[in-house]
Amino acid sequence: QVQLVESGGGRVQAGGSLRLSCVASGIISSINVMGWYRQAPGKQRELVAIMTSGGTTNYGDSVKGRFSISRDNAKNTAYLQMNTLKPEDTAVYYCNVERAVVYNIAYNRWGQGTQVTVSS
Repeated sequence: QVQLVESGGGRVQAGGSLRLSCVASGIISSINVMGWYRQAPGKQRELVAIMTSGGTTNYGDSVKGRFSISRDNAKNTAYLQMNTLKPEDTAVYYCNVERAVVYNIAYNRWGQGTQVTVSS
Protein backbone atom coordinates (compact mmCIF):
# COMPACT_ATOMS: atom_id res chain seq x y z
CA GLN A 1 0.00 0.00 0.00
CA VAL A 2 0.96 3.65 0.06
CA GLN A 3 1.63 5.88 3.03
CA LEU A 4 2.46 9.58 3.01
CA VAL A 5 4.65 11.34 5.53
CA GLU A 6 4.72 15.12 5.56
CA SER A 7 7.24 17.37 7.25
CA GLY A 8 8.36 20.98 7.34
CA GLY A 9 5.36 22.79 8.75
CA GLY A 10 5.65 25.30 11.54
CA ARG A 11 5.23 28.91 12.52
CA VAL A 12 6.76 31.79 10.61
CA GLN A 13 6.33 35.53 10.40
CA ALA A 14 4.71 37.16 7.40
CA GLY A 15 7.17 37.48 4.57
CA GLY A 16 9.07 34.40 5.63
CA SER A 17 9.55 31.05 3.95
CA LEU A 18 8.93 27.40 4.68
CA ARG A 19 9.58 24.21 2.76
CA LEU A 20 7.26 21.23 3.05
CA SER A 21 8.23 17.68 2.12
CA CYS A 22 6.06 14.67 1.42
CA VAL A 23 7.49 11.18 1.10
CA ALA A 24 5.36 8.39 -0.32
CA SER A 25 6.41 5.00 1.02
CA GLY A 26 5.59 1.56 -0.27
CA ILE A 27 6.65 -0.60 -3.20
CA ILE A 28 5.63 2.12 -5.63
CA SER A 29 6.42 1.82 -9.29
CA SER A 30 5.04 5.19 -10.30
CA ILE A 31 2.98 8.13 -9.08
CA ASN A 32 0.94 10.09 -11.59
CA VAL A 33 0.28 13.23 -9.57
CA MET A 34 1.74 14.51 -6.32
CA GLY A 35 0.66 17.71 -4.73
CA TRP A 36 -0.51 19.82 -1.89
CA TYR A 37 -3.87 21.08 -0.71
CA ARG A 38 -4.70 23.16 2.32
CA GLN A 39 -7.61 23.74 4.63
CA ALA A 40 -8.03 26.74 6.88
CA PRO A 41 -10.49 26.74 9.80
CA GLY A 42 -14.04 27.11 8.56
CA LYS A 43 -13.04 26.82 4.90
CA GLN A 44 -13.07 24.11 2.30
CA ARG A 45 -9.94 22.27 1.30
CA GLU A 46 -8.35 24.01 -1.67
CA LEU A 47 -5.66 23.31 -4.22
CA VAL A 48 -2.22 24.69 -3.49
CA ALA A 49 -0.05 23.02 -6.12
CA ILE A 50 0.21 19.74 -8.00
CA MET A 51 2.77 18.24 -10.32
CA THR A 52 2.50 15.32 -12.69
CA SER A 53 5.25 12.77 -13.17
CA GLY A 54 6.08 14.53 -16.42
CA GLY A 55 6.57 17.87 -14.72
CA THR A 56 3.32 19.66 -15.53
CA THR A 57 2.24 21.91 -12.68
CA ASN A 58 -0.94 23.60 -11.56
CA TYR A 59 -1.15 26.20 -8.81
CA GLY A 60 -3.95 27.77 -6.87
CA ASP A 61 -4.47 31.39 -7.82
CA SER A 62 -3.63 32.68 -4.36
CA VAL A 63 -0.15 31.14 -4.32
CA LYS A 64 1.01 31.72 -7.89
CA GLY A 65 4.36 33.46 -7.98
CA ARG A 66 5.06 32.72 -4.30
CA PHE A 67 4.97 28.93 -3.99
CA SER A 68 6.86 26.38 -6.04
CA ILE A 69 6.32 22.63 -6.22
CA SER A 70 8.99 20.13 -7.19
CA ARG A 71 9.36 16.36 -7.22
CA ASP A 72 12.05 13.77 -6.97
CA ASN A 73 10.43 10.84 -8.76
CA ALA A 74 13.22 8.45 -7.81
CA LYS A 75 12.54 9.15 -4.14
CA ASN A 76 8.73 9.43 -4.47
CA THR A 77 9.03 12.78 -2.76
CA ALA A 78 7.34 16.11 -3.38
CA TYR A 79 8.41 19.47 -2.06
CA LEU A 80 6.57 22.73 -1.64
CA GLN A 81 8.71 25.83 -1.34
CA MET A 82 6.61 28.61 0.16
CA ASN A 83 7.96 32.15 -0.04
CA THR A 84 6.57 35.54 0.92
CA LEU A 85 4.13 33.86 3.27
CA LYS A 86 1.03 35.75 4.33
CA PRO A 87 -1.24 35.29 7.35
CA GLU A 88 -3.94 34.04 4.99
CA ASP A 89 -1.65 31.12 4.11
CA THR A 90 -2.26 29.78 7.61
CA ALA A 91 -3.82 26.33 7.24
CA VAL A 92 -3.26 22.62 7.54
CA TYR A 93 -1.40 21.51 4.43
CA TYR A 94 -2.15 18.04 3.09
CA CYS A 95 -0.04 16.02 0.73
CA ASN A 96 -1.96 14.09 -1.92
CA VAL A 97 -1.02 11.45 -4.45
CA GLU A 98 -3.12 10.28 -7.36
CA ARG A 99 -2.55 6.93 -9.00
CA ALA A 100 0.37 5.69 -6.95
CA VAL A 101 0.87 2.24 -8.49
CA VAL A 102 1.78 -0.72 -6.31
CA TYR A 103 1.78 -4.15 -7.95
CA ASN A 104 -0.42 -2.80 -10.76
CA ILE A 105 -2.99 -1.37 -8.37
CA ALA A 106 -3.45 2.41 -8.31
CA TYR A 107 -4.01 4.19 -5.02
CA ASN A 108 -5.08 7.72 -4.18
CA ARG A 109 -3.94 8.85 -0.76
CA TRP A 110 -3.94 11.82 1.59
CA GLY A 111 -1.35 12.61 4.20
CA GLN A 112 -2.27 13.45 7.76
CA GLY A 113 -1.51 17.12 7.31
CA THR A 114 1.04 19.55 8.64
CA GLN A 115 0.17 22.87 10.25
CA VAL A 116 1.51 26.09 8.78
CA THR A 117 0.94 29.23 10.80
CA VAL A 118 1.92 32.67 9.52
CA SER A 119 1.85 35.51 12.02
CA SER A 120 1.49 39.15 11.08
